[in-house]
Amino acid sequence: MVPKKVFFTKGTGQHRNELASFEQALRDAGLDRCNLVHVSSILPAGCEIIDRDRGVELLETGQITFVVMARSSSNTPGAGVSSAIGLAEPADESGYGYLAEYREVDGDPGSAGDHAEDLAATMLATSLGIEFDSESAWNERREAYRASGKIIKTSNISESAEVDDGGLWTTVLAAAVFLV
Repeated sequence: MVPKKVFFTKGTGQHRNELASFEQALRDAGLDRCNLVHVSSILPAGCEIIDRDRGVELLETGQITFVVMARSSSNTPGAGVSSAIGLAEPADESGYGYLAEYREVDGDPGSAGDHAEDLAATMLATSLGIEFDSESAWNERREAYRASGKIIKTSNISESAEVDDGGLWTTVLAAAVFLV
């Protein structure tokens, strides 16, 4: 079974119970009525990226749904939680791409997406034999990857939130959802 389509979604939930905050985040992301199976991070060759609304519309209640998901939760007042999925697509349409999940608590909310995108691009670059300085900054590596002509696109989806002063569990998630 090879997925033919993928869409990206994100969500946030808050509740006094951690599991209920996760359910709220799933509901916000449009995934609450599916049975989720976590898979690793390969974007199959020819897998069409579709928009979230169309993807959610194609889901059936109770279906087994394969996802690459990043999830982060905390109930520490003032703590920040972030989750992201990065994507790297090869220029060769017959090749596969990479997805990478990244999560953090108390990090820079704006950086989670860049971290996930960097991870996905680096995994694809190493699989394609692209030479780069692993100690260089993400922006420099991104340019090296693109200059190689082997990586056509990188992107990410991320979600961040701050735990309220009352200490409600706060969960954020980002996901790549596969459809067959």
